Amino acid sequence: MIQHSNSVQTNGQMALPPWRSRVLFVLLLAGLGGLLVRGIYLQGIHNDFLQQKGAARYSREIDINAHRGMISDRNGERLAISTPVESIWVSPQDVEATPKQVMQLALILGMNAEELRKRMFDTSRDFIYLKRQLPPEQAEKVVRLGISGVSLKREYRRYYPGGEVTSHLLGFTDVDDNGQEGIELALQSKLGGKAGSQRVIKDRRGHIVEDVASVRAPKEGSDIALSLDSKIQFLAFREIQQAVEQHKAKAGSIVVLDAKSGEVLALANWPSYNPNNRGKPNVNLLRNHAVTDLFEPGSTMKPFTVAAALELGKVTPNTIINTEHGVYAVGGRKIHDTHPEASLTVAQVIQKSSNVGASKIALSMKPEQFWHSLNENGFGSQTGCEFPGEAAGRLRDFAKWRPIEQATMSYGNGISVNLLQLARAYTVFANSGVMKTVTLLKQETPTVGVQVYSATTAHAVRDMLEMVVKPGGTAPLAQITGYRVAGKTGTAHKLEGGQYVNKYVASFVGLAPASNPRLIVAVMINEPGGAEYYGGQVAAPAFSNVMGASLRLLNVPNDAPLDNVMQPTPADLIAEEV
Repeated sequence: MIQHSNSVQTNGQMALPPWRSRVLFVLLLAGLGGLLVRGIYLQGIHNDFLQQKGAARYSREIDINAHRGMISDRNGERLAISTPVESIWVSPQDVEATPKQVMQLALILGMNAEELRKRMFDTSRDFIYLKRQLPPEQAEKVVRLGISGVSLKREYRRYYPGGEVTSHLLGFTDVDDNGQEGIELALQSKLGGKAGSQRVIKDRRGHIVEDVASVRAPKEGSDIALSLDSKIQFLAFREIQQAVEQHKAKAGSIVVLDAKSGEVLALANWPSYNPNNRGKPNVNLLRNHAVTDLFEPGSTMKPFTVAAALELGKVTPNTIINTEHGVYAVGGRKIHDTHPEASLTVAQVIQKSSNVGASKIALSMKPEQFWHSLNENGFGSQTGCEFPGEAAGRLRDFAKWRPIEQATMSYGNGISVNLLQLARAYTVFANSGVMKTVTLLKQETPTVGVQVYSATTAHAVRDMLEMVVKPGGTAPLAQITGYRVAGKTGTAHKLEGGQYVNKYVASFVGLAPASNPRLIVAVMINEPGGAEYYGGQVAAPAFSNVMGASLRLLNVPNDAPLDNVMQPTPADLIAEEV
């Protein structure tokens, strides 16, 4: 059989038909055309992808941290500042390091060498911090190693010159310079600013060789001036620490207010903590107890009971109250006075801190009237200082009161307050019946107040409060050389598990000079453990030391002779207890 073929055999060789070469040429031409079209598309029309891949090999956008605003006291004293530090970061794709260099780097950074090696060569990530916020001298040692792909980043670390003295008020920031507690948290939006970004060019070893452009400029944080006076703050901190340690107490708090403006000049707690120490302190130490914790105020509430009754015309300062020889039954419950008396004037009820007298005055009013007066004084509501975690206190609905509850509330049982709230309430007696709004920020003009009592009522109560610090009152240890003082002691049993126990909260709140009050100081000692636990013994001396020194620092004129202090004898110390 003869087979036919389209190929032609010439001189013993097979020749391909001409159409095959034409097909091959067309295919090659089509391929070149496709590549040309693809090239035009990628480089001329859809070039984002190639640009991104190319830029990734030499270009990087880095964050530029904003400088956090400074916090200062009312006189410009720096309380919180941000200092520049260096953080060490790595681009794993660019790392070129010998085992010796890794070991040297681990020693400088204080890290485990094996763990450090794993992080440096973790190519699943583009950016890894190795160590944050190093001092300049330590960062310089890292630079000298010359490791490719390891770079520095300028950051800021918060520093608090006052340390533990101002810690509860200021709070602190985290490693990213964001506020975590206190003023740092409350004013984060003002202090923090906004971070920016910048595009840079790096060489093949990962080192930045040129700044290309600022993509977004950082917005620096604003500086904040607090109402705080650093000198008074130090005095307050020192005295509350000493009082707590002297009386073996669990804790203590103190607040100093400008009586005219409502500004907080000092606020301190003990125990405290150092915010410059980046270790994690006990959570309980972080709490600003003067603002976030509640306690029953005890007899420091009696002036408000008397003021409410005076305002309603139920009593006058000279009205005689039958104090039942120190025992008074209400609804099957007995109310006791530490020092029994047959009868006392209203003024003496305050001076000698009679529970029976205060109860009878409270019960002379309708529950709604008494509640309304306490509510107007700010009890049961926040102070408006905007401190994070501030407790509002507890003032129960009058419709649910029983007579015994109305009676005990007159001397501070069944109601709870924080110390700043209690200090604010006393501004009514310093400002002719006007309660000031408290503030933690420096004010150019006094804050607006609310008229709670008439000037006549406020002045009458202030006169009674002066009697408290004289011999025959509960707080002669609160006297101050050269100044008249008005104030009130409190000694309240603590409530645990719904029962009052033999643990106490001792307190004193006072104003001076009594003729024209400039300052209000409130002191609270939690669970004094020594032989002395009355407010007049434990809290009043701390008040006297802080108030006296503060008035002299502010050059407040004397309103009493320099020999005005009458040293009390043991018989002059009138105890109180609720």
